[in-house]
Amino acid sequence: MAFDKILIVGFGTMTGAMVEGWLAAGSDPSRFEVYHPRKSDVAHGLKVHNTWPNEHFDAVLLGVKPHMVDDVAEGLEPILGPDTVLISVLAGNELASYTARFPRAAGIVRFMPNLAVALGKSPNALIAKDLSDEHRDAVTRLASDIGTAEWVEDESQFDLVTALAGSGPGFVYRFTDALAAGAASLGLPLDQAARLAVAMVDGAGALSAASEHSPKELAKRVASPGGMTQKGLDVLDQGDALNVLMTECLRAARDRGTEMAAVARGENQENG
Repeated sequence: MAFDKILIVGFGTMTGAMVEGWLAAGSDPSRFEVYHPRKSDVAHGLKVHNTWPNEHFDAVLLGVKPHMVDDVAEGLEPILGPDTVLISVLAGNELASYTARFPRAAGIVRFMPNLAVALGKSPNALIAKDLSDEHRDAVTRLASDIGTAEWVEDESQFDLVTALAGSGPGFVYRFTDALAAGAASLGLPLDQAARLAVAMVDGAGALSAASEHSPKELAKRVASPGGMTQKGLDVLDQGDALNVLMTECLRAARDRGTEMAAVARGENQENG
């Protein structure tokens, strides 16, 4: 089966990028409709509902701000019947929080992409509850159309996967910027250093994705003993500095997701 009709609740940067990716992959714009109480039109000419629609959808893609779930829950619950799957791209909201709000839904999916969905190149982390095999296959196809589908079976690991695959582009961008800034501090014009750094990361990423070798092995293959690359790698490897730094970076991002989930659980208990 496939999700032929999807309602998007919260048409923001991420859900908009997802739609761009799906359209580029061949989906018809009529597949997607949007609930937005204050807009009459959105990108790509998608149909917009200013009030909650009284019709069937195969899936609902939830993309509101995490603290706004309760604001839409009352209007959304009647739509999430036994034939409709909820797909949430919200960070920090656990599966249990959705099953409590939407007990009749055909299944709940947490779907964590990054903005590369617009190019069909996002690693998409997925975890689900009460999902049939047919619906799981449909979700897998949705994710595969805009990147790769990576199912996570243990929700306690989902914040870490989100830190790596969802937040990771931010870390790569900062590393790229640091390379350019370093070259500029050593004498290159900053605009030229930035162009070189971005082009280098683009090529290195493409090569890594296409290669049979791991990134660690590729780094070895780039570096000749005693050569320029190896001298630079020696700085990154001194005291295991880069690995320690990235572990702490991911730990901080993961722990923030855990904190957000704890806050959401507390709010649910109060509302209950």
